[in-house]
Amino acid sequence: QVQLVESGGDLVQPGGSLRLSCAASGFSLDYYAVGWFRQAPGKEREGVSCISSSRSDGSTYSADSVKGRFTISRDNAKNTVYLQMNNLQPEDTAVYYCALMERRTCPRRAWSDGSEYNRWGQGTQVTVSS
Repeated sequence: QVQLVESGGDLVQPGGSLRLSCAASGFSLDYYAVGWFRQAPGKEREGVSCISSSRSDGSTYSADSVKGRFTISRDNAKNTVYLQMNNLQPEDTAVYYCALMERRTCPRRAWSDGSEYNRWGQGTQVTVSS
């Protein structure tokens, strides 16, 4: 079965860190660009980061709100994309989703547009609170 499964969400104190995982089954994730999105209650879905396939240029993009704190990476041997989140703040609280784009390279201008993505995971909850 072809699917994406997120994990790693948790309750963490402000200033803490988490690493989210997006594991693919049924296909090789390495051929595709993969993005992370988040949605907080009452807010629109927000693009967090995107990583291109290592079979293209491996480029990455991140939202200004997370630059310097979040890092997207991929481990092709594990068929997994990660989102390392450091210095978490209450405003980072959201359900985080990974999504696959049926192209190899994150589009520079549209990487944060959810309509560019073709397959989504079920999400994992991240709560930042003291």
